[in-house]
Amino acid sequence: MAARSVTRPTPDILRSPAQIPLRPAPPQPDTEALTTRIPLSDPRPTAPGGFSPKAFEGEVVPFRVIAFREGHDLIGVHLRLRSPDGVESLHRLAPVEDGTDGWETSIALDARGRWSFRFEAFADEFATWAHAAELKIRAGVDVPVMRMLGAGLLSRAAADAGRPAPERARLKADANVLAAPHDTPEAADAALALLQDDTLARAFRERPLTALDSATAWQTLLVERTRAGVGAWYEFFPRSEGAVRRADGSIAGGTFRTAAERLPAIAGMGFDVLYLPPIHPIGRTHRKGPNNTLVTAQGDPGSPWAVGAAEGGHDAVHPDLGTLADFRAFVERAGGLGIEVALDLALQAAPDHPWVAAHPEWFTTLPDGTIAYAENPPKKYQDIYPLNFDDDPAGLAAEVLRVVEHWIAQGVRIFRVDNPHTKPLRFWEWLIRTVNAQDPDVVFLAEAFTRPAPLRGLAAVGFQQSYTYFTWRNTKAELEEFLTSVTQETADYLRPNLFVNTPDILTEYLQFGGRSAYRIRAAIAATAAASYGVYAGYELYENVARPGSEENIDNEKYEYKLRDWDAAEAAGDSLAPYLRRLNEIRRAHPALRQLRNLRVHWSDDDAILVYSKHLDAAFTGTGAPDTLIVVVNVDPHSVRQTTVHLDTREWGVEPGEAFEVEDLLTGAVWPWTDHAFVRLDAFTEPVHILRVREQGS
Repeated sequence: MAARSVTRPTPDILRSPAQIPLRPAPPQPDTEALTTRIPLSDPRPTAPGGFSPKAFEGEVVPFRVIAFREGHDLIGVHLRLRSPDGVESLHRLAPVEDGTDGWETSIALDARGRWSFRFEAFADEFATWAHAAELKIRAGVDVPVMRMLGAGLLSRAAADAGRPAPERARLKADANVLAAPHDTPEAADAALALLQDDTLARAFRERPLTALDSATAWQTLLVERTRAGVGAWYEFFPRSEGAVRRADGSIAGGTFRTAAERLPAIAGMGFDVLYLPPIHPIGRTHRKGPNNTLVTAQGDPGSPWAVGAAEGGHDAVHPDLGTLADFRAFVERAGGLGIEVALDLALQAAPDHPWVAAHPEWFTTLPDGTIAYAENPPKKYQDIYPLNFDDDPAGLAAEVLRVVEHWIAQGVRIFRVDNPHTKPLRFWEWLIRTVNAQDPDVVFLAEAFTRPAPLRGLAAVGFQQSYTYFTWRNTKAELEEFLTSVTQETADYLRPNLFVNTPDILTEYLQFGGRSAYRIRAAIAATAAASYGVYAGYELYENVARPGSEENIDNEKYEYKLRDWDAAEAAGDSLAPYLRRLNEIRRAHPALRQLRNLRVHWSDDDAILVYSKHLDAAFTGTGAPDTLIVVVNVDPHSVRQTTVHLDTREWGVEPGEAFEVEDLLTGAVWPWTDHAFVRLDAFTEPVHILRVREQGS
C-alpha cells in the first residue's frame, strides 16, 4: 500500500471546549437581517455551534427559510446553490401554507463534498401586480389603472437584455395589448387572458422583476457517501460463528475463516453492513466470566471490550481468530457479497494492554496508586481501564489516529465507536476531521446512549451516524414523538441508526412481548429510518434476560454462543425470512432510503401507530412517485381495529379521493381514502407496509 502523508496532532490544533456545542443553541436574533425590508431568518439545513449540516449522496434535502415583508405585496424567495465543483444553480422556493411565512424547496444532492448555499428574497413585482389585477379586473374596479401598471411592468421586462430575444418580443407585444387606449370589456378580457397565460407566468417565475433584494450569508453543507446515511446493519461475534463443542464439553471458538461461512446467509437476508465487536487480544487480569461474574474458568473467552493483552493491543487481532491476513481475507469476502465490515473502536484498555505499562499517563491513577477501572453505576467493569485525555492529549490523539489508519489500511471504512460520550468532544471533532480529510469515505457511528445534549453534540462535531433512544421508545405516543424528532428536528446533522437490540440491550418489550414484539420492532426500524441494525440472535427470538438486567442471559459478551441458524429456519422457527422481506422492501422503495420524509398520521386507537414516507417522482429514478404507509399495532398482546386518518395531501391525493394500497408483507390490496379501517392482529400480522398504487399499477 502506498505511503500516505499524515499530519500528527498537536495541542494547539485541538478545538477549545468552549467551541464545542453541547446542545443546539437557541437562535440569536440578527438585528440587521430583521430590519431589512424583506427579512430572512432561520435558514435550514443547519447544525448547532457553527458546524456544517450534513446530507448523504442521493439524499433529498429540504431547504427552508422564513421570509416576509410588510403589507400585502408579494415576495419571492430563491435558493442559490453552489456544488463542490463550483457550479451555481438557482431554485425557486414555494411558500409553506401553514401561516409561518416559511418557504421551502427540496433538492436531491448528487455529489459528495462541501456545498454552499444562501437564500435570496425579493419583492415580486409581477406576482403582486398579477394578483391584484385579476381581483380588480374581475370586479370591474380600477381596470384602466391595472392595465397601465401591467403595461409598464411588461415593458420594463422587455427591455431586459438578459432575457431571450423571443421572450422579449412576446413581452413587448403583451405590453402593447395592455396599453391599448380603449376601456372596453374586450380590453379587460384580453388582460385577463394574459393573466392566465402559463407562458407569461413561467417567464416571470424564471426571470422575475425584483426589488428590495435581501440575502442570507453563505452557508456550507457537507454531503457524504450514501453509506454514511443508508444501511442495513447486522452484528455478530466472529468467535461464535463456527464455534463447536468438543467431546470434553469445552468449546472451540470460531475464527475469521469459519465466520466467513456465515456471510452468504447475512447477504441473503439483505444486510449490507456487518459490525464486528472488538477483534483484539483480550486481557486476562480481572477477566469476566459468564453472565458478567468475576469468576472465570479455563476456556472462558472474556469480554472483547477488555482490549489488550501480551499478544498486543488495538492494532492486533486475537490469535484465536486468526491473523491479520485472515482478517483482510474476511473483509474481502464480505465485500464480494456486497457487505461492508464495520469495526468496533473501543478506546479503553484491559489492565494487560501494552499502553498501561508504556503510557501510564493515559490513565487515571487513584490516591492508593491503583488505576481506576470503568464504571457505569450500577455496572462495574473491573476488566477495563478508561482513558484519561487530560495529561497527554496530543500523544493519545496521535496513537488513536495511528490505530484508525492501521485498520483503514486493512480495508475498514466504517467504525462503530464505543462510548464516545466519555471522551472529549474536541478530540472527536479533530479525529473525524483529520481522518475524513485523508479518506472522506470513512464513517463513524457513535454508540452514545446518553443525554440529548452530548448525543447531539457528538453528531454536530462530525459523527456520521448515532445510536438513539429507539430501543426504549415503544408506545404509540413515545414513537410519534421520537420519530418526528429524529426525522424532522435534528435530521440536518444527526443521522439515527435504529438498532433493535444490542448485546447490552434486551428491553422489557422484547423480553415479554413474545414473537410479535420482534416483528413489530424490526418493521418500524427498517421503515422509519434509512439505517437500522440487528444483533445476531434477534432472528431466533432470544428473549430471556439475566435476572435484574436488560441483557440476555448467558450473554455473548462473556462466552461463546452456539446457534443452529439453518435448523431454526428449516423448522419455521426463525425471523430470518421476515428480515429478508423487510430488506427486500427497503431495496425496492427509495422512499425508505430517505430520512427526512417521514410524516406521522393519526389513528383512533392509542396502540396503532401510523406514518408515511413519500418521495416525489422527480427523485425516485423511476419516473413514478414512491409512497408507503406503515400501520403498526405496537401492543404485541392484542388484536386492534380502528380508523386511521391520513393527510393524503402529503403524496398529492386530495382528501376524500379514493386510492389503492397493496400490503407488501401479505400481498393484499384494498381501496382506501384518507379515513380507512384497519384490523391488526399482533399474533398473526401486526404490521401493514402499504404501497400507494398508481392508477393501473
